[in-house]
Amino acid sequence: MSATHLPYQNVLVIAANGKTGRRVLPLLEARGVSVRRGSRSGIPAFDWARRETWAAAMAGVDAVYVVYQPDLAVPSAPDDIRAFSKIAREQGVRKVVLLSGRGVKEAAVAETIIADSGLEWTFVRAAWFSQNFSEGDFGFMTQAGVIALPMGDAVEPIIDADDIAEVVAVALTDTSLNDQSLDLSGPEALTHDQIAGVLSKATGRKIRYEPITDDAFRSALNSLDVLAEYIDLLVYLFDVTRSGVNAAPTGDVERILGRPAKSFGEFALEAASEGLLAPQGVTHG
Repeated sequence: MSATHLPYQNVLVIAANGKTGRRVLPLLEARGVSVRRGSRSGIPAFDWARRETWAAAMAGVDAVYVVYQPDLAVPSAPDDIRAFSKIAREQGVRKVVLLSGRGVKEAAVAETIIADSGLEWTFVRAAWFSQNFSEGDFGFMTQAGVIALPMGDAVEPIIDADDIAEVVAVALTDTSLNDQSLDLSGPEALTHDQIAGVLSKATGRKIRYEPITDDAFRSALNSLDVLAEYIDLLVYLFDVTRSGVNAAPTGDVERILGRPAKSFGEFALEAASEGLLAPQGVTHG
């Protein structure tokens, strides 16, 4: 499809510097889309904490990739998403692609608000990211060689952020996924003990999983001066995972992209080759 025939030619990517946003940007640009970077440092700026920035950021935009921060599970999300949807329509936005969560009831509330807003939409419900163990919240654990999380023996069909970005790029440049809720996961469900084993194999050093309690996790992150509200959010999401509601892998990545989802092993080998899993101060040679 040529740029002149794209249904959405001007796209705002919120959290443009985030795990998925920075991967979506080049995919859209390669398709000839005019992309606006949505961040506090963007021009114009976009800041979830400052509603007065939203209208200018969406002016002249056809579609928006919405990544709500810190997470759709926080209490402020419904009011923000409702106000955002109203401003989006006022600014002439036609389509919203929302990064949502699998099995999270608060995310379902946000989806309903957008679906009832009159906007075209695609909801991308994603499993936990593989990149959590490299550039994300648990990267320091991978580097230290001990993944200490309150996951018990729960399984998660962990997904690569590259796959999410590719699906999002399709949704932002094609109407074929309009009014669809997509459940995105990797090809296999893994325990965190298995995740540690895959990371060990990829890095050539021992990385072990240490199951801990929620309280022990809180204490560890408190010692790192992580905000209490963010720790509460993570503990809540751990509880969702432990419930098993998202344990089964899905086929939506392959259905949409025409290829299998990237395995965690593939991610680990790539990340290790780039030095992203090495202890701090150790470079890949």
